Amino acid sequence: MTAQDSATPHTSITVGGGTLLAALGVVAFSLTFPSTVWGLESFGPWSLVALRSTLAALIAGGFLLALRVPVPERRHWSGLAVVGGGVVVGFPLLTTLALETSTTSHAAVVVGLLPLTTAAFAALRTVRRGRHPSRTFWSAALAGAAVVITFAVQQSGGALSAGDLYLFGALLVCAAGYTEGGRLAREMPGWQVIGWALIGCLPLSAVGAAAALTVEPARWTAHGAIGLVWVAAGSTFFGLYVWYRGMASIGVAKASQLQLAQPVLTLVWSVLLLGEHLTPAAPVAAVAVLVCIAVTQRSST
Repeated sequence: MTAQDSATPHTSITVGGGTLLAALGVVAFSLTFPSTVWGLESFGPWSLVALRSTLAALIAGGFLLALRVPVPERRHWSGLAVVGGGVVVGFPLLTTLALETSTTSHAAVVVGLLPLTTAAFAALRTVRRGRHPSRTFWSAALAGAAVVITFAVQQSGGALSAGDLYLFGALLVCAAGYTEGGRLAREMPGWQVIGWALIGCLPLSAVGAAAALTVEPARWTAHGAIGLVWVAAGSTFFGLYVWYRGMASIGVAKASQLQLAQPVLTLVWSVLLLGEHLTPAAPVAAVAVLVCIAVTQRSST
């Protein structure tokens, strides 16, 4: 990334390139829940979230300072606040609290609804312009969401946990942050969107980290350290950078449907990293989800 990159239009990448970037974001996000579980081995939920945001802000601040990126225009501040509140603070905090009592499989039940929720937020923003996803798009999106939810519920035994309220709240704030971030990424690089959102939250996250660590002393383990590093550098900074830039290219609604694959990927990582059992239904669900994604990507919006 160079200073010249920050000055060029960011809707000029190809549709295929935009899809690839958004897909990389999905892969990064799919590791978030397993990494959070690892992180909770060393940190309390409040400490983990505050440290995650603080470290990600320091990474982003380093890039912003090195490239001498100017402060965003005042008209972007409200949008950046929505991004910060949704994806920097709200989603990490609510899902981390939920994962104290819920398995990654159970969390995927609600998170599987994120693509539809994001598409709905995007549709509400563009309704005045007369732009709506097609019926084919919505049909495939609903089918994909149904597959993901059915699969995730089956994986978790069909039981609901006390963390569901946290997960539903996380779903709403994340969809709002994704939608606003996708809009802003049409006017500035995706890494700057998340970078400035992180910087805006830095005073809160730094103070929160210091306070939380006094109440929740760290118990350092290898898993805990790796989990913290990934959720900070991988999920929060890199993942959101490629995700927002991908959304700027292919649109919020279409990009959001790529996340239909995220719960399936998360379950795979849960098997490999956490030792959870994956039933034979996984390959069937994965194929069905990929078919739905293909339909949404081909349908007009």
